[in-house]
Amino acid sequence: MPGTPIPLSYVILAAIGERGASTPELVDMASRGTMFWSSAPSQIYAEPRRLLALGWITSKKQAGKTRNRTVYRLTAEGRAALRDWLRTPAGFPKLQHEASFRLFAGDLIDDEEILASLQQLRADIEEMSKLVATNSARAPNLPHRTRYLLLQQDLGRRLLQAHTDWLDTVEHELAPNRTERTR
Repeated sequence: MPGTPIPLSYVILAAIGERGASTPELVDMASRGTMFWSSAPSQIYAEPRRLLALGWITSKKQAGKTRNRTVYRLTAEGRAALRDWLRTPAGFPKLQHEASFRLFAGDLIDDEEILASLQQLRADIEEMSKLVATNSARAPNLPHRTRYLLLQQDLGRRLLQAHTDWLDTVEHELAPNRTERTR
C-alpha cells in the first residue's frame, strides 16, 4: 500500500528535518554516508510520494541553479510521526555482510581466493573512512545537529575500525605462508 510508512519513510523525514530538503539533496546525503542507510537512489526518489500521500510532508517548487527543484518540508503530522518513531526502541541493525558470508563458505574455495575476494572491502573501508572524516568536518555546518552528527560519524569510524581489525585478523589467519588449515 503506497500510503504505509516503511523504515525508509522515517529516514527521509529525519533527513528533511526542520530545514527541508530536495530529493537530490536526500540522495546526496545517502551517497555521502551521512545517514548510514543503504537504499537505491530510485527508492529515495520514490519515497516522498508516500510521505505526501500520508500528509507528512509538503512540496514546493523553488528556483535552483539550473532549473526548478522540489523542496520538501515536514508537516505537523510528519513531525509527530517522526518523533513517535524516534522514541521507539532501536534494535540491533539487520546485517547482510557479504565478506563474512565468504568466510562461512570458505571451505568451498582456496584461502588465497577468499583473500582476493576481500580486497575490495579494504578499499571500500578506506573510501568510507574519508567520507566519515568529511562528514565530521561538515557537521558544524548544521549547528542544530552538530552534536548528533558527530556522534553518528563516531559510530561510523568505530565500525570501519572494527572491520579493519577483522580484515587484519582474517588476512593473518589465511595468509599463504601459514600452515595449511584442516578442511
